[in-house]
Amino acid sequence: MKFFIDTANLQDIQEAHDLGVLDGVTTNPSLMAKEGITGHDNIMAHYKKICEIVDGDISAEVIATDYDTIIREGEALAELHSNIVVKVPMIRDGVKAIRYFSEKGIKTNCTLVFTAGQALLAAKAGATYVSPFIGRLDDIATDGLALIEQIVNIYSNYGYQTQVLAASVRHVMHLVQCAELGADVVTCPLSVITGLLKHPLTDSGLEKFLADHAKGNK
Repeated sequence: MKFFIDTANLQDIQEAHDLGVLDGVTTNPSLMAKEGITGHDNIMAHYKKICEIVDGDISAEVIATDYDTIIREGEALAELHSNIVVKVPMIRDGVKAIRYFSEKGIKTNCTLVFTAGQALLAAKAGATYVSPFIGRLDDIATDGLALIEQIVNIYSNYGYQTQVLAASVRHVMHLVQCAELGADVVTCPLSVITGLLKHPLTDSGLEKFLADHAKGNK
């Protein structure tokens, strides 16, 4: 399973990269704004900085919701770097744009997916990735992980090449369960990735090993 980091924070991206397990990055307008990155030129420059750190797919989201402008924004993003994946919302014109981008050889990530039917449309249109938001489904008392399982099974049934990118991942168990269900990618904050390192028995075991080593060297 690929690990993507869901942020626009360059320090977090660098730390995940230095850990040696990072495969890509996802961003959105909210994450850019959180880092104080506003204005078209600043946002485009920030994407370039991310591409300088990570040699993997970088999802860059369009702002438009109409077909012509989605195409214009998506083509401009794709021209920034060969690793850019155009992130397109799951709307009617978004699906049409995904088909256009697919035919042009531009990678896409269909975002804001909340049903298996939406994921099926994205795959039929030729999306490179589909992003089901599992945490947001959990927030409204719906099983987000069940959606991952549904999509994985449907794609397997018909041999779709679209990769299931589990998004809105909130904690370590989300990540582990997505791996169990066969998600191709998980995108999450740095804290979730580093959370995989943690277990109290690891900490206590290491503490004992070091203490015993110190005793033996006295």
